[in-house]
Amino acid sequence: MNRQDRASADIKARLGLVRQEVALAAEASGRKPAGVKLVAVTKTVPAPMIEEAIEAGQRVFGENRVQEARVKWPALKEQHAGIELHLIGPLQSNKVREAVALFDVIETLDRPKLARALAEEIARAGRRPRLFVQVNTGEEPQKAGVTPGETEAFVALCGDTFGLAIDGLMCIPPFDEEPAMHFALLAKLAERLGLDDLSMGMSGDFARAIQFGATSVRIGTAIFGERDATA
Repeated sequence: MNRQDRASADIKARLGLVRQEVALAAEASGRKPAGVKLVAVTKTVPAPMIEEAIEAGQRVFGENRVQEARVKWPALKEQHAGIELHLIGPLQSNKVREAVALFDVIETLDRPKLARALAEEIARAGRRPRLFVQVNTGEEPQKAGVTPGETEAFVALCGDTFGLAIDGLMCIPPFDEEPAMHFALLAKLAERLGLDDLSMGMSGDFARAIQFGATSVRIGTAIFGERDATA
């Protein structure tokens, strides 16, 4: 087996293992595995490696940057039916037109200026990605997202002022804190707001996120291996 074949086998094996672990975590929490969507994160992952995951049946992917996604994904989406692409990184207002055209889900809505830009572009383009509000559950100054205390008012602003329907909430817990408290907080906020979708949990903590009600988990390293630290 050559190097390329080994890499292909590795991705398929890791993807299969992650799917199994997601299903087991769901069942252990009394939930149906089908209720948890696996978002394979392809930040810095080249198109040939993504193709291996697609060939293994994966259809839901996440990218952190519009610039990187526009290089890889138009061709991949044209070649493969049923792809669902999530934006899981920060979105600049000047990239909204590209984002609305390319992504099926935008998980990082976090400020009025962005809400206004999205509303205008959705109306112009006639294409509506599903929208999640990013919540900065740890209230970290260096991290994007609305604070928990601002979330209810921001969701109302999105709907009442900009006519945007919000589908769910997303969070990235602080690296050095127990994630469970942040997952529980996000779940409580979603319940209060009547939102069904929760994007939370990554390679190191997705089982805990599922326990607290995650409907999608964002997993990259466990599928594609460690990323280049310089990328």
